[in-house]
Amino acid sequence: MPWEVIAQDRVARDILPQLSEGESLSVMFPAYNDAHTIGSLVDWSAKILARVASDYEIIVVNDGSPDQTAAVLADRTQKYPFLRVVTHEKNAGYGAALRSGFAAASKTHVFYTDGDGQYDPTELVVLLPQMVEGVGMVNGYKLKRSDNWVRVVVGRSYHWTAKFLFGLPIRDTDCDFRLMRREVLESLTLTSNSGSICPELVFEMKNSKMKIMEAGVHHYTRVSGTSQFFKPQKIIASLGKLLALWRKLILWRAGGRVLRALGLRK
Repeated sequence: MPWEVIAQDRVARDILPQLSEGESLSVMFPAYNDAHTIGSLVDWSAKILARVASDYEIIVVNDGSPDQTAAVLADRTQKYPFLRVVTHEKNAGYGAALRSGFAAASKTHVFYTDGDGQYDPTELVVLLPQMVEGVGMVNGYKLKRSDNWVRVVVGRSYHWTAKFLFGLPIRDTDCDFRLMRREVLESLTLTSNSGSICPELVFEMKNSKMKIMEAGVHHYTRVSGTSQFFKPQKIIASLGKLLALWRKLILWRAGGRVLRALGLRK
């Protein structure tokens, strides 16, 4: 993958950020038809985790992939005793995969990124120094999006729509490169099965009153497969789900507060 030379240099550095004593790290990947990339992501995650933490695990959620993703993961489980695979028999959606991964995580901190290899998992070391007391999430943002101009425009439009609807305090909603405290994550109620889980996650994290920090990370060209998001019908469906989430999280909650203020609801 295009970032592997950089990852090799990073892993070999003499000094890297370390988790504090008593802290541990779950690294999680949602995967769908990622047979060409998920093996390397697990390999590189194992290398960086050995350098920054004494207690860690890797979780991959295979979201009903019909390709060879399951076979690749079966091979890696023989190599890494700290790798756990969560399998969805049928494709349940991006949000459902994330929720399964979050539920499976057992360490004090949870990091996740996508299984398609467009992010370098060793770059999680950029996030670690910002996870200090009072911070619930460190959210990555793409320093430069490695996609064609159409995808850049669509991605930024989605971000600004989500930011406007939910008042999100971040600069890149669709950068799936996040580090979170598990105790805070477990206190959130997440329901989305689609990509709308990203604004839902940030919105609920904001409401938890924990700080959200940001760190710039690199975004790389996809090496295999195609994104399902950028098809016209998918874009329209995603906007519909975003509006449905807004009604649920903003409109209905506001209506509930009004009814309680009027004594019409407990």
